[in-house]
Amino acid sequence: MPKDSSIKSVLIIGSGPIIIGQACEFDYSGSQAARSLREEGIKVALINSNPATIMTDPLNADYVYLKPLDKNSIIEILEKHQAEGTPIDAVLPTMGGQTALNLAIDCDASGIWEKYGVRIIGVDIKAIETTEDREKFRLKMIEIGVGVCKGRTARSFLEGKEIAQETGFPLVIRPSFTLGGTGGGFVHSPKDFDAALNKGLHASPTHEVLVEQSIMGWKEYELELLRDNLGNVIIICSIENFDPMGIHTGDSITVAPAMTLPDTIYQRMRDMAIKMMNAIGQFAGGCNVQFSLNPENDDIIAIEINPRVSRSSALASKATGYPIAKIAAKMAIGYNLDELTNAITGTTSAYFEPALDYVVVKVPRWNFDKFKGADKTLGLQMKSVGETMGIGRNFQEALQKACQSLEIKRNGLGADGKGLVDQDAIMHSLANPSWNRLFHIYDAFKMGISFKTIQQTTKIDKWFLYQIEDMVRVENTLEKYTLSSVPKELLEEAKHKGFADRQIAYSLRCLESEVYEKRNSLGIKRVYKCVDTCAAEFEAKTPYFYSTFSQGSETLDNESIVTDKKKVVVLGSGPNRIGQGIEFDYSCVHGILAAKEAGYEAIMINSNPETVSTDFDIADKLYFEPVFWEHVYEIIQHEKPEGVIVQLGGQTALKLAEKLTKHGIKIIGTSFEALDLAEDRGAFSALLQENEIPFPRFGVCEDADNAVELGRKLGYPLLVRPSYVLGGQSMKIVINEQELEQHVVDILRDIPGNKILLDHFLENAIEAEADAICDGEDVYIIGIMEHIEPAGIHSGDSHSVLPPFDLSPNVIRQIEEHTKKIAVALRTVGLLNIQFAVKDEVVYIIEANPRASRTVPFICKAYQEPYVNYATKVMLGAKLKDFTFNPVKKGYAIKIPVFSFNKFPNVNMELGPEMKSTGEAIYFIDSLKDDFFRKVYGERNLYLSK
Repeated sequence: MPKDSSIKSVLIIGSGPIIIGQACEFDYSGSQAARSLREEGIKVALINSNPATIMTDPLNADYVYLKPLDKNSIIEILEKHQAEGTPIDAVLPTMGGQTALNLAIDCDASGIWEKYGVRIIGVDIKAIETTEDREKFRLKMIEIGVGVCKGRTARSFLEGKEIAQETGFPLVIRPSFTLGGTGGGFVHSPKDFDAALNKGLHASPTHEVLVEQSIMGWKEYELELLRDNLGNVIIICSIENFDPMGIHTGDSITVAPAMTLPDTIYQRMRDMAIKMMNAIGQFAGGCNVQFSLNPENDDIIAIEINPRVSRSSALASKATGYPIAKIAAKMAIGYNLDELTNAITGTTSAYFEPALDYVVVKVPRWNFDKFKGADKTLGLQMKSVGETMGIGRNFQEALQKACQSLEIKRNGLGADGKGLVDQDAIMHSLANPSWNRLFHIYDAFKMGISFKTIQQTTKIDKWFLYQIEDMVRVENTLEKYTLSSVPKELLEEAKHKGFADRQIAYSLRCLESEVYEKRNSLGIKRVYKCVDTCAAEFEAKTPYFYSTFSQGSETLDNESIVTDKKKVVVLGSGPNRIGQGIEFDYSCVHGILAAKEAGYEAIMINSNPETVSTDFDIADKLYFEPVFWEHVYEIIQHEKPEGVIVQLGGQTALKLAEKLTKHGIKIIGTSFEALDLAEDRGAFSALLQENEIPFPRFGVCEDADNAVELGRKLGYPLLVRPSYVLGGQSMKIVINEQELEQHVVDILRDIPGNKILLDHFLENAIEAEADAICDGEDVYIIGIMEHIEPAGIHSGDSHSVLPPFDLSPNVIRQIEEHTKKIAVALRTVGLLNIQFAVKDEVVYIIEANPRASRTVPFICKAYQEPYVNYATKVMLGAKLKDFTFNPVKKGYAIKIPVFSFNKFPNVNMELGPEMKSTGEAIYFIDSLKDDFFRKVYGERNLYLSK
């Protein structure tokens, strides 16, 4: 049936600030759904409190409400629309993760939707309750003949103890209605049970937990489904977890399509998934089903079903090119699958199941280094902060690319001299999975630990282990040769299996550039293939590419056709992590759109499956590739752009600026020399001195002895930090020589050869920051913010107030003057962020970053101005006088940092110079008498630590 013409306006509920367990995959799905509904002439209202996302941009919705995700905000929005004669007809709660679903249920229970005549579309409340209430889900599965674990739901401590006695140990505790496995876990013996049960009952908002048998070590699979109003169901993608049961899927390495699933078992799983989706309710939309398979006898057990788009559906969308959220939104307003077009071909129907002629591997990204004392063991509670995805013609190539994208100072999996060589440590890691177990499996094979031991310890499927063992064989074979003697076939095999030139160079004991030249001279060249959903059976119209290599007699066509238009490449920010989050994706998307408006063909390079920048309909061309030198360089060689924009993709993109410049590739906007000058404390301080701008006393040292001597001159307390880092990585305030020496030794162990900066720390100073756009001559300050917390807490962890709330006119004048002088002195072309410390009415410079910052999206949202668009056009040659600035300034906007410390119960919430927040919210107040402001201001020193 065609769309429901009675739906004229839809409210989409977002997912709020980014936390561990609910990241920017919902920014991607919400944005896609909003665009999809607006294509149909439907007015879209959007509520979300997250200012860093592209989702809350006027680009995406007719009405954007940056408000707290609670019932009061919903009522306020519904009443406003009724009063204006533009009532909301329907609410779509499936695009904002668990947060949106829980809010929709809450509003339904309070009769809000009914009172305002709003229909829930895309799901039904009974379906949510059946899937989230562990007992209802268990009983429904038994009713339809689908296997579930033995166990039942406990609503009290006593009941939990009784169930444990019936079920026996080991067992699993799974709280109802929580996200990212919060409060769940394995219990191996009765002595640990009481504490775990208590924790689970408290974590569940309904105070219910499922206590069930443990199936640790079984295989885990997921299917992504879409169903329309007629009951047509398609499976978009099968996903296999590399890690067996026992690790949350968000913390597992996952592979699409499933690699070790025989067709007969896949068909059984497919039938069960459809039966499960039909049993929970007859809604049109997306669904994610998780299964476990006993490797001994092929028994299948249903783990859970999520009647919404999820982290996995974002991955499945990017893996297949099938835009799940877009199609799900259209089905929610009445369309059926056969009435919609396949977005990839533009000619065939959306009623088809994608077929892949490539492999996709997702590897999560963790940030345990930010949580000292955290339990790093992976289990049922998700702990990763982001993820990266690799696409290749085979599993090994995709796995290597995913590892190259992680940005953890590795060149891929193995072959970089950073492997573990302590056998006991390797065995401990295999038995107790943490973030680096994948690397230690490689190290175990390299060391010669037997296949049987590795398999029995990890319970990882033999097929995956054979693939890694084979990669070790390739590395061992390469080591027997030199650059001049290595056979062409071996080089070809290594490239076919995803090894980077840098890894091959390490094995052959030569330079990366020599490997690059050698393989090119032998004709071993990258080709670009299209992600096309239909295994090349139909012509794809989407410019969405990955790279690969031919092997042996096979020849592959290059499917990325280069046009003669003038082009610009935008480098993305890679996987989300603490210190570099979705705000850089926001900047990249705006940069791409601005470049298109300026008449360029805009090319995106990024490897994050959760983000809008990797949507195939944002850039003119998307290369889903690691933001890793070799991949970036070869795309540039292929496309020959006018230049590369590096200042929108955070430290990931900036780190490549020097190499790009050395290779004669133009940096668009601020030059590498200026970027480098801002990072080089000596040169930057000389620049400040020339311009008579105050800065704290500082020095640069390269070893501990040097540091102690310098510390005596500068005076304590001292702020100690390595150069070229983001998010305050390894920054610390020290108060004596012993602490200084210890921290310098720690930094040099982690980052050998790094220069260390020591600044005299200005105690009890007020911290402020400014963002500006400069065209090389003129400067426009887009916003000045004052931090509520004192200097010493990282700006990303501070509550920031826009405009400042108690800086004197004298201080603001100094900030404006310093900002303008520094912008011009650094020859900035584009964006600039400067951090200040204010003490005794004097404004000192802490640092300057000539790039997009965390605060730019926040200012854009607060002042309702597209500053990144203007800044990108300035980088491409426009002048500031070409733009009319008209910010909406009313009251104050507060940037609220959001933390995920609840995932690490053993870690104290302490804030200092190293950033720890995972996301942020925005909150508007009319005056400083506001209760929220007064509360935060009253607690401003509460968490300050060294």
